[in-house]
Amino acid sequence: MSKLKNFLGINVLENLRKIYKENGGLKNCWKTLYLTDDLKFGKYVGIDQFGNKYYENPRYFFGRNRWVIYNPDVGLNYDGSMVPAEWYGWLHYKTDYTPCEDPGRPVYKWMAEHTQNMSGSNKEYVPYSTTRDKIQAWTPPSSSGRNKF
Repeated sequence: MSKLKNFLGINVLENLRKIYKENGGLKNCWKTLYLTDDLKFGKYVGIDQFGNKYYENPRYFFGRNRWVIYNPDVGLNYDGSMVPAEWYGWLHYKTDYTPCEDPGRPVYKWMAEHTQNMSGSNKEYVPYSTTRDKIQAWTPPSSSGRNKF
């Protein structure tokens, strides 16, 4: 029966139905496709403090079976630095335990809260230099001392 389903393409239609159902209908499927360029279905794993949602489906290829849906408030301005370190470790297979499943993670008072990389915005870090330039710009001579034809 399984071979017949594969031959007729019924398993593809079943996957399409799961994608349609888990994304919340046709309108939300288009929205997800616009924001992420991908439609997937999988098990909801957790959410972080920034509103990013994490999913997993072991039926997909290794390396593509864990993904994040960024907070909808950021729109198309999402960045990989919006993922906190504990979820980054789970996404990249450094651990199989999500932060929700592993409460024994160390938390020290010297650990700072996660902040995203602000490069390319008006809040970026720009270092300044206290040394003089080694090369000085050339300034053309004034035209007052030249003969005019």
